[in-house]
Amino acid sequence: MTARSRNAAFLFALLFVALNLRPSITGVGPLLRAIQEDLALSATEAGLLGSVPLLIFAGLSPLARLAGRLGTERLLMIGLLLLVAGIAWRSAGGSGALFAGTAVLATGIAIMNILMPILVRQHYPEHVAGITTAYATTMGALAALASGVAVPLAAVLPGGWRGSMASWAVLGLLAVVIWAPHLRKAERAAPVEGEPVPPVIWHSPTAWLVTGYMGFQSTVFYVAVSWFPALLRDAGYTPTAAGWLLTLFQVAALLAGLVVPLLMRRFADQRALSFAAGLVSALGCLGLLAAPQAAASWMVLLGLGAGPGLIFALSFMGLRAGSPRVAGALSLMAQGLGYTVAAIGPVVFGWIHDLSDGWSAALVFAAAVAMCQGLCGLGAGRAVRI
Repeated sequence: MTARSRNAAFLFALLFVALNLRPSITGVGPLLRAIQEDLALSATEAGLLGSVPLLIFAGLSPLARLAGRLGTERLLMIGLLLLVAGIAWRSAGGSGALFAGTAVLATGIAIMNILMPILVRQHYPEHVAGITTAYATTMGALAALASGVAVPLAAVLPGGWRGSMASWAVLGLLAVVIWAPHLRKAERAAPVEGEPVPPVIWHSPTAWLVTGYMGFQSTVFYVAVSWFPALLRDAGYTPTAAGWLLTLFQVAALLAGLVVPLLMRRFADQRALSFAAGLVSALGCLGLLAAPQAAASWMVLLGLGAGPGLIFALSFMGLRAGSPRVAGALSLMAQGLGYTVAAIGPVVFGWIHDLSDGWSAALVFAAAVAMCQGLCGLGAGRAVRI
């Protein structure tokens, strides 16, 4: 096999792994009402279900340091196996299995979340923005599809919502098979993953702003995929329509994200662009509050902010780093602390909904978070290196 074909095979496998990073999460939101009714969960408990993956992402992201001993490719395989096991367990019983399985699958995703930017930085140092967009687009495509087909799958598969959520284990098993050939020649990771975070990271305002941008944009996204289908159902939409509106949001995000590499190549300073992403997301949330009957328009607008926001957040980890070691450290910090911030979002959103017995105050909260994202972008987008 030539070097070019090996590179193409590796990229294909990497993108196939990316297919698995979100469907098991985004497929839950449209089923949340059915899960609540079946397992008698409160809105706050249902919000916790959306926060468990984010808490795991935050708490277990330092496990990526094991790549220094196991190799990045081998650790990615462990992440895939945990994902498949967690998906199966989550659908096997009652509320205990639901939360335990979610924690296991989220552990696998947490490992892969950290390793993907590192692998991109290692294998494609001159094409960070382009490859990041490729894997984020692939990830987003399946995430969007999962939201749309969740309710239809529950209607035709045995077990209802359990069968719908369990079906994504098949995709995970395919990823295991496709990734396996790349373990034979896996190299040990560079010290970037095995060493502690350099102290300069914790003292860098840019690193903190990148972390804030990652956290706030993740908060808006996970609030949307966890709660907006329920919000739309209360606004008069059917469960299936609510699921497809969530898909529309993610498709808009996907398409909007495609233009980001072109903009990043044209503008070395991304402050205005990253601020605009947060502002547009905030306007989408406020639009749902003001005119829920025009939800399709507002979900598209929300996607036009969320898609570029995700690409900026992921790209900043490589673009703001002055070396591979700093890139790995910044990835650990931004995703570890950022997901800690994001984990609070679905719980607080559900708690505000319970407290106010409506969605208005909760949507104002989501819009405020999106504006915080934009403000962090004014610093994270500055053309400097740590």
